[in-house]
Amino acid sequence: MAKIISRFKIQQADDPETLDLEDKTQDYLSHKELLEIVQSKIEEAKGDNVSIESLISMEEQLKSALSVIRARKTELLMELVKNLQDKEKLLKEKNKVLASEVGKLKKILETGDERAVMSPENSSGHSPPETLPLLK
Repeated sequence: MAKIISRFKIQQADDPETLDLEDKTQDYLSHKELLEIVQSKIEEAKGDNVSIESLISMEEQLKSALSVIRARKTELLMELVKNLQDKEKLLKEKNKVLASEVGKLKKILETGDERAVMSPENSSGHSPPETLPLLK
């Protein structure tokens, strides 16, 4: 059980979503700047004649930016799926441990050995805290 918890904590510490925040911000700004450039070119086109080459160039830039965004989105979704699968695996392991503990407790109750259930050391192996001699 302790191994499961420690693996979960390590996984949470290495969460790529928190580590890639700066990269996402930088990508967002570059795409935002590209969008502003395209918008300014379109505004200029309303008043002036814009060459076909510049429109084709803007279209290619937008296509490449869109493909980068789609690739990044796919990458993030794949990471999310992997993290969820890892969490599912951890929860299944935890469920098995808890099911075995429940099975042990049921066997103890079926045999009628109530002393084992009520003993200071239960199935977890931990003894209850000691009381002060004054209160005994």
